[in-house]
Amino acid sequence: MKLHSARFALPSFRRSLIGAAVMAFCSGHALAVQPFTVKDIRVEGIQRTEAGTVFAYLPVRVGETFSDEKSVAAIKALYATGMFKDVRLEADGDVLVVLVEERPAIATVQFTGTKEFEKDVLVKALKEIGVGEAKIFDKASVDRAEQELKRQYLSHGLYGVKITTTVTPIERNRVNVVFAVDEGDVARIKQINIVGNKAFTDKELREQLALNTGGWFSWYTKADQYSKTKLTGDIEALKSYYLDRGYIEMQVDSTQVSITPDKKDIYLTINITEGEKYKIAGTKFEGEMFGREEELKALNLMREGEIYSGARLTATNKRIQDRLATFGYAFANVNANPEINREKHEVGFTFFIDPGKRVYVRHMNIAGNTTTRDEVIRREFRQFESSWYDSNKIKLSRDRVDRLGYFKDVTIDTPEAQGTTDQVDVNVTVVEKPTGNFLIGGAFSQSEKFTLSASISQANFAGSGNTVGIELNTSHYSRTIAFSQTNPYYTDDGISRSFEVYLRTTEPPALNIGSYKIKQTGGRVSFGVPFSEVDTVFFGIGAERSRIETDITSPIRFKQYVIDNGGPSDGIGSATTNSIPLTAAWQRDSRDSALTPSIGRYQRVNLEADLIGDQKYFRAIYEHQYFRPLFSKVTLALKGEIDYGHGIGKHVYPVFKNFYGGGIGSVRGYLSSSLGAVEPSTNDALGGASRLIGNAELQMPFPGSGNDRSLRWFGFLDGGQVYQEGEKMRISQLRYSAGLGISWISPVGPLKLSYAKPLNAKPTDRLERFQFQMGTGF
Repeated sequence: MKLHSARFALPSFRRSLIGAAVMAFCSGHALAVQPFTVKDIRVEGIQRTEAGTVFAYLPVRVGETFSDEKSVAAIKALYATGMFKDVRLEADGDVLVVLVEERPAIATVQFTGTKEFEKDVLVKALKEIGVGEAKIFDKASVDRAEQELKRQYLSHGLYGVKITTTVTPIERNRVNVVFAVDEGDVARIKQINIVGNKAFTDKELREQLALNTGGWFSWYTKADQYSKTKLTGDIEALKSYYLDRGYIEMQVDSTQVSITPDKKDIYLTINITEGEKYKIAGTKFEGEMFGREEELKALNLMREGEIYSGARLTATNKRIQDRLATFGYAFANVNANPEINREKHEVGFTFFIDPGKRVYVRHMNIAGNTTTRDEVIRREFRQFESSWYDSNKIKLSRDRVDRLGYFKDVTIDTPEAQGTTDQVDVNVTVVEKPTGNFLIGGAFSQSEKFTLSASISQANFAGSGNTVGIELNTSHYSRTIAFSQTNPYYTDDGISRSFEVYLRTTEPPALNIGSYKIKQTGGRVSFGVPFSEVDTVFFGIGAERSRIETDITSPIRFKQYVIDNGGPSDGIGSATTNSIPLTAAWQRDSRDSALTPSIGRYQRVNLEADLIGDQKYFRAIYEHQYFRPLFSKVTLALKGEIDYGHGIGKHVYPVFKNFYGGGIGSVRGYLSSSLGAVEPSTNDALGGASRLIGNAELQMPFPGSGNDRSLRWFGFLDGGQVYQEGEKMRISQLRYSAGLGISWISPVGPLKLSYAKPLNAKPTDRLERFQFQMGTGF
């Protein structure tokens, strides 16, 4: 289309005719425009908008007849775009001239004075309501944005916030929008009053509320800052508290929130009506139960004669729904209809069970795995495509994938398949973490200052699920060269195979006065056979050559070992032994995650014995970990370990198989490997043939990390000791410590930092308050 750049002089009556006709049409007067055939269309007044955009909205084209109806439609269409604040139509002969005045565009949106919220978050939020870069400036939208900002600040208890909005025009019909924020002081809850309570004291009820008047940890919890969302949650918490204690008709009548004129103190009042306490009169079951009525009744937690509990009612509903979901009824509905007898203060319930349609799984979809192969994830699934939906198998599938240790997060959702009423898709979404780890360990003490050790390994090699490692430990005290490989699916039915070849050289730490050297060369192979979803039994065999070198400063028992195994009669020299250790182990792992567990148990029993080599010994290790959520964000983690070794027959337990205690992984606050007996002449730690270790942690998200489980802080209590061969394990000899720490699943592996205070250290104990380690979990 040819656009004329020159404006032709026309009789004034023709140029104003269209405008007059439009005004007349819009006001309901009959004033017609003389129709004409449009030969061309010209757009004037645009600065940023392309002419083609205007043409696209016009309801008239070149060659069509222009009339008063089309003129009104054209103006309405252009105004409706929101891009123009003035639109006029003129005729230049047979050329239709469209004159527009554009609304300004927003060049930038800036914030000053914001501390409570991240600026990037605010920019994104305002863009969603029409205030953002490249958006058309609209005063009403900017006013709404300002009010939304105020609302967000008020929800965080900042009632004194002041927001000043400045709009500055710049070149090319654009504007800069600046929100200047004066956040003011945070308004804090001064008093909480509860009115109408008789059965429970104010103190008992206030303990149920997330909001409070402040305490030692208010800087972290911000519980003394009023929030409408928190108040809504507290109202539900109060209702639940009463419902769980029989008050089925309890009501929260109203809440009043008042703020002092200086907007610093808030007074909160909650008015309640308790009602009466009710007991359970009885329960009945109705609906479709597929002949499993007795089975479903056994899931009922409501007992006749007991005080009514809303929590037990909810749990009963869920147990029945979960049970129905295990054989395909994913959307079962269970409603408990109460029958209240106010005279006897009793309530009976009839459970109406509607299983709905039986559902089967259409597709099992995997997303988020950029490195890990689909088959590595899919082989952990226990729910299969084209089979009935089973909620237990779906949860087990998620837990098994998470226990692989390759992912930061594993989530599953089960949306209904589009176009069907009896199918769902199971979508598994993973967030991968780096599995090539540079493992480093170290500590700081006054005696040795800073010590460091390192090694390298690669899990989930090339996304195959196999662990391939070349371990290179350059520590002066423990040098290692080892190659290992683990294939968790050596056979299709889940039998694993692991093998390792190694060369290790161990020397005592610099703190020790006595010196010695242990060189070990060997290899091992083992197979793991799964017997259930959480149980695996392992069998293995190895071969190892051990050489001990001593000098005049070496501990007596090392010299004796040299003598007993064919070395010089004074024990100064070397001795070499060969062993063929046989291993058997049982492992049970029901944790929900291998790296950041919040619930479940891990147990392992490991037996090792050399029956045909030179050593003739056995050693047994039992480890038990227990995880339980105490609150929404707090996890209790317990770990216990008992280790025992002994020589067979007249053979002495090998000193290089000794257990050690102290440091991260055993008893924090004590120098690594320093617990237990010491060499009398040198006070060097010797380790022992048996060991007892116990750890307790309270794990919480790190402040500011939200629900991120990869970064946590914890308080801990440790206890442990190492005992000599044949020595009785005495609880009275345990060493204890307590402290705080941080754990982080970092890009290079799990990291733990801890600061510990020994609680019953003896003068001869070697202490080390600050310790860290990378590459080990709890």
